[in-house]
Amino acid sequence: MRSLSRSGVEGMRELSAANIWNRCRLPLVGGLLGFVWLWFGVVHASVLLDGGWREVRPGDTPAAVLEQFRQGQLAAFEPSLLHSFPREGSGSWVVLRPQPPWVDEERVLTIYPPALGRITIYNADGQTSTLALDEAGGPTLGHGRLAYRYPASVPASSLVLLKLEPMEGLSPPLSFHMESLTAFLAHDAHWLTLFSACFAVMLTMALMALCFALMLRDNTFSWYAGYVFCYALIQSLQTGFLFHPLEFGWLAPSASLLESAAIALSVAFAALFMARFCELQRFAPLLRAPVLALAIGMPLLVLMRSSSIGLLVDVAQALVDPLLILGALLMLLTATVAAAHGSRHAWFFLAGWTPLLALTALSTAQLSGALPGMSWISDASVVAGAFEAIVLSVGLGDRALTMRRDRDLVRALADNDSLTGVLNRRAWSEGAEAVLEESTGRPVALLFLDLDRFKLLNDQQGHRAGDRALIEVAEALRAELRPSDLLGRYGGEEFIAMLDGVVQEQAMQVATRLCRRVHRLEIPVNQEFMLSVSIGVAMRTFSDTVETLIERADQAMYQAKVNGRNQARLYDGPRGITDDSWERVSEVEDGAG
Repeated sequence: MRSLSRSGVEGMRELSAANIWNRCRLPLVGGLLGFVWLWFGVVHASVLLDGGWREVRPGDTPAAVLEQFRQGQLAAFEPSLLHSFPREGSGSWVVLRPQPPWVDEERVLTIYPPALGRITIYNADGQTSTLALDEAGGPTLGHGRLAYRYPASVPASSLVLLKLEPMEGLSPPLSFHMESLTAFLAHDAHWLTLFSACFAVMLTMALMALCFALMLRDNTFSWYAGYVFCYALIQSLQTGFLFHPLEFGWLAPSASLLESAAIALSVAFAALFMARFCELQRFAPLLRAPVLALAIGMPLLVLMRSSSIGLLVDVAQALVDPLLILGALLMLLTATVAAAHGSRHAWFFLAGWTPLLALTALSTAQLSGALPGMSWISDASVVAGAFEAIVLSVGLGDRALTMRRDRDLVRALADNDSLTGVLNRRAWSEGAEAVLEESTGRPVALLFLDLDRFKLLNDQQGHRAGDRALIEVAEALRAELRPSDLLGRYGGEEFIAMLDGVVQEQAMQVATRLCRRVHRLEIPVNQEFMLSVSIGVAMRTFSDTVETLIERADQAMYQAKVNGRNQARLYDGPRGITDDSWERVSEVEDGAG
C-alpha cells in the first residue's frame, strides 16, 4: 500500500542513538580489541642500558667524550625513559653502555620517538652513520623509530656514542633501547601492522565522509573528512610513517611547516565540524561564536609564523601552544554543554574527542619532562585517532539516518492525508500518473469509492463521529488492498484506488470485497442504516488519462448509488441518469429519505 499509516509516522520518530549503538557496538568493540592486541604485541624486552649526556662544546672529540663518560663526568640518565636533550646551539652528546647479560648476536639500537633532527652515530672504527626520520640512516630501517643495526662482530659491551645534531623548533624527549635483531623485527612488524591499520581506518572514514558530503550535500561530512585527513597527516609526520614505508622523503625539508599547517587546519576543521555536527546554534548558541573564532584564529597564527616579519613570528610562536590547549578545552566544554541541552550527536563527539584531549594533555606534559615512563602516549594518539574516526563516523551515520528520517517524515506529512493516513489528492494523482506511464501494456483498474449517507451521519452524530468513521474505513480499505495498490482520499467522504496489473473480473471482485469489508464495520448512521460504500470501477483504455479514468469511475459509482448503494458497478459505457434518479440519490445522502 503506497500510503503511510499514523502508526508508521510515529514509528519514524523513534530512531535513536541506541539503535545506532546496538548495530555498531560489536564492530566497535571488536576493532578496539584488535587494536589492543596489536598494541600489546609491540611491547618488547630490551638490553639494559646506562646513559650519560652533556651539551656539545667547541673542540670536543669522540674519544674525549667517551673518556669523560668512563670517569663519570657526564650527567647520568635512564635511557629507557623519555629524557629531554638540548638541541639548540651545537646539540648534545649521548653515551650508552649496555649492561649484562649481553646479547652476543646481531642487535639493533632504537631511538623513540623519531624526531625531525639528525643523529650521528660514532663507530669504534672511526666511521660515522647518520640517522634521520626521512632516510634509512644505516643498514636497518625502523618504522616509527630510528634504528641502527650492529653486527655480531661488534662486542656487545661496546659503548655507543651519539651526537644529537642541532635542530630548530621544539625537540621531543627521547628514549633509547638495544634489542636483538629477532626481537626488533618482531616489534617492527607489529608496529607496522598496527599503524597501517590505524591510518587505513582514518583514511577510509574520511573518504566515506567525502562521498556522503557529495551525495547529501552536507558540509558537515566535508569538515569531518578534512579534520581526519589533517590528523592522519600530523601523526604520519610525527611517527615517520609518511617517510617509511610511504617513502615521501621529498617532503622532509618542509615537514615542520607542513606539520604546523596540518595542526592549524585540523583544529579549524574540527571546530567547523563540531559547530554543525553538535548543532551549536540550537543547543549552545553562546559558545558557537568562540568555536568559530577558533576555526579562524588557528590558520591565521600559522600564516603569521610562516611570515618573515619577526614580530609576527614571535607573537604567533607565543600564542600557538596556549591557543591549542584552550581550544581543545573549549570544544570539550562546548560539546558537554550541547550534550546536556539535548544534542544527541554531541555525545558522539565527546566519546571520540575526550580520549584525544587526554592524550594531548599528557603529551604536552611530557614535553616539560613529566611522565618519562609513559612512552606509549605517542603511539596511543594514533590508535585514539582511529578510534575517534570510527566513533564520529558512527555519529555521522546517525546524522545521515536522522536526515533521511526527517526528509521521509516531511514527505509523508506532505503526501498523506492528516486524518486517515492515506495519500492525499495531490500525492495520489502524481502516483497515478506514474503508474499509467510505467504500466504500458498491463491492465489497470480505477476504483472510485463514496461512502453512503455520510452527510446524514455527520448531521446526526457530529463531525467527530464522522472523522472516526473515515479513519476506520481507511484502515479497512488499506487492509483489504495490496501493498502495491495506490489508495488515496479524494475529498470529503470519497476515496480512490488504482490497481495495477488487475483485469476486469479481478477488479470487480476487489471492489465487492471492499463493499463487504466496510459494511462489516457496522458503523451506525442512524437507527435505520449502517455505513456502507458505493464503488465505481473503470478499466484503463489505450487513450485514457488519470482524469478520464476518474470521470468514468465516478459515473459508475453514481450508477451504483442509483441501483441501491453498498455495491460495486463497472463502467460499461455512457448511460444517462435521469433527473429523478439524481434527486433521489441526493435526498437520501442528505437524510431526506
